[in-house]
Amino acid sequence: MVTVRRVVILGSTGSIGTQALEVIGANRDRFEVVGLAAGSNRALLAEQAREFSVEHTALGAAGAEQLVRDVDADVVLNGITGSVGLGPTLAALEEGRTLALANKESLIVGGELVTGIAAPGQIVPVDSEHSAIAQALRSGEAGEVRRLVLTASGGPFRGRTRESLRDVTPREALAHPTWDMGLVVTTNSSTLVNKGLEVIEAHLLFGVPYDDIDVTVHPQSIVHSMVEFQDGSTIAQASPPDMRLPISLGLDWPRRVAGVGVPLDWTVASSWTFEPLDEAAFPAVALAKRVGVEGGSYPAVFNAANEEAVLAFHAGRIGYLGILDTVERVVDAHAASGLLSRESLAEAEAWARATAGQLIGG
Repeated sequence: MVTVRRVVILGSTGSIGTQALEVIGANRDRFEVVGLAAGSNRALLAEQAREFSVEHTALGAAGAEQLVRDVDADVVLNGITGSVGLGPTLAALEEGRTLALANKESLIVGGELVTGIAAPGQIVPVDSEHSAIAQALRSGEAGEVRRLVLTASGGPFRGRTRESLRDVTPREALAHPTWDMGLVVTTNSSTLVNKGLEVIEAHLLFGVPYDDIDVTVHPQSIVHSMVEFQDGSTIAQASPPDMRLPISLGLDWPRRVAGVGVPLDWTVASSWTFEPLDEAAFPAVALAKRVGVEGGSYPAVFNAANEEAVLAFHAGRIGYLGILDTVERVVDAHAASGLLSRESLAEAEAWARATAGQLIGG
C-alpha cells in the first residue's frame, strides 16, 4: 500500500510548481497538496487552491517560510526563484520535512548553513542533473565513486569563441535550444553560469570534491548526468528532457511514479554526442569552482553579482562578456569574515549587488 504524501509547493505558479501540480493531479492517490505559496500571481494561486482544495496559501518568500512552519507536511517542494528561497529552505529542514529542492540558489548561497542542519537524505534534488546523479549513485557505495560528470547542453553559443561572443544581444542569449526558462536562468545557461552553480550544488549535495566534478557538453540533453565509479564503470541517467520526471522523484523519493514521463524510443535511429567544455570561451565553471573552494559567503557573492550583471546586460548597460567580467571583479574584491548566518549572507549579497552596480555604472 502506497502512503499518501502531504506536499507543500513553494513557487506554485512558476514552471516547477505548475508541473508539480500536473504530476500530483494525475496521481491523487499518492499525493495531497496541503499548502501553496506563490511570488505575486494571486489569481493563479487562488485557482490552484480551489482545484486542489488547499486551505493554506501564502504570497512572497516570508509568507512561504511561515507556511512551511505552520502546515504539517511530509514534503516541501521549493520551486522559488533566487536566493530569497533560503528562508523557506531552512524552515523546511528545521521542521523535519523532506526538502525537494528546485531552488538551487538557497543551497548554493546558504552552503554549510544549509548542509549543517540537513539530516542524511533530507534534501532530494529536483534539478535534472542532480536528480540524475542521485539516481546513478544508487548503483554503488559512496567510497566507490571516482567522479561526477554534469552534462551541459552548451546553450545557444556552443562552439563559438570568446571574441565572437562580444556582440551577443539579449534576444540571442535567451534563445536556449532545449529548455524554456526565465530571463536570468536562461541567460545563465548561455554563459554557463548555471552549470557553474550546479557544480557547487553537486559538491554540497553529494560531498564530492570539486576536483572530482567535471562538466561535459551534450547538446541533445538526453543524458542528464553521470557517475563514474572506481572500477571504470559509468552509470548515466537518460530520458527525454521533461522536468516532470525529476519533480516526481523529488515528491516521493526514491519511489518512481508510473507514466510521469515518456521513455526514449529505441526503434528510431539517433546520435548522442559529448564534447569537452571550452573554458576559454566559457570561464564561468572554473570561476564557480574557485568560489566553491573558497566557500563561506563567496558563492552568495558570486550569485548576487551575476544576477545584477545579467539584469544590466538586458538593460543595455553592459555587453555580454561584461557579465562574467563583472562577476569576477566582484569576487576578487570580496573578503569573507565571520561566521555564516542569514544576516551575514544578506549583507554579503547586498555588498555584491552594490559593488557590481558601481563597476557597471563606472
